[in-house]
Amino acid sequence: MSNISLLLNKLKLSLQKRTGVTQNNKSREAWLAKGYNNEPLVTVILQSHNKSLQVSHIVAKLRKHPATEIIVIDDGSTPEHNQTLAKLLTGANEFLLRCNDLYENITYDRTLRMANGRYIALLQDDDDFESTDWIDEAVRYFEQYPRLGILGGSGALNIAFEAPRAFGKAIEPTRPFDFAMAVNRAPMWINKELYMQELKHIDYLFAPFQYDDYELCARAWMCGLQVGWYDARFKSLSAGGMRLWNRHFTQQQCAVNGPRLYNLYIGHKEEIEARVKEARGTIGN
Repeated sequence: MSNISLLLNKLKLSLQKRTGVTQNNKSREAWLAKGYNNEPLVTVILQSHNKSLQVSHIVAKLRKHPATEIIVIDDGSTPEHNQTLAKLLTGANEFLLRCNDLYENITYDRTLRMANGRYIALLQDDDDFESTDWIDEAVRYFEQYPRLGILGGSGALNIAFEAPRAFGKAIEPTRPFDFAMAVNRAPMWINKELYMQELKHIDYLFAPFQYDDYELCARAWMCGLQVGWYDARFKSLSAGGMRLWNRHFTQQQCAVNGPRLYNLYIGHKEEIEARVKEARGTIGN
């Protein structure tokens, strides 16, 4: 049956080619009218699982910001959510990537290489905001600090090393912007040029998720980059997908990746702390 279907389809396409019926709606003018921007200032990457309603809400707000590329990762959603997202993302600089429950480490890593924005914001499907001011604020911090490789808009963290594991420990910032050992997603901003020059990837050793963001921050400091924090004033639309569907899986990943983070960076703890302190001394200068 499959071979017969392929043959019939081949005959159909051959007829269409000869008659030219497939060419009527294609033109250079139509392509130019799409308004594709190959050098957007900002790319927003939004990871989602069965949250098409929330994603539609977020995308509507993101569209209000000019020169923004939007990439939605549909990671293993059921067909109705995937179909909703396919209908939603109609702009020339709007993309939908379909994956099969690969989770954040792999999907963000692959999509970062696809993104064309100078600055890239990693979001999740429960993130919400009143306006796009958080985007403009982030861009200003990147312009002010040329070695700022990562900028978090949620929690500022120290990486706590308590043998045999390491984990993120929240700290309370005392000013609108500060440098930190690590930051939480989301949003987590990436300077694309510095990322490709120095970091190159999210460490697959931490796949499929958990503590790969902390590892990326620690590695950024070791590469001579800086990690900053500001208040993006996000609020939650609903429980995040990780909490809804992956509680036991998250516990398993913490048990594996906590010791892995400890072993990788316990020997660099004091050096990273010194670099964070030095960077904090430059604020306001």
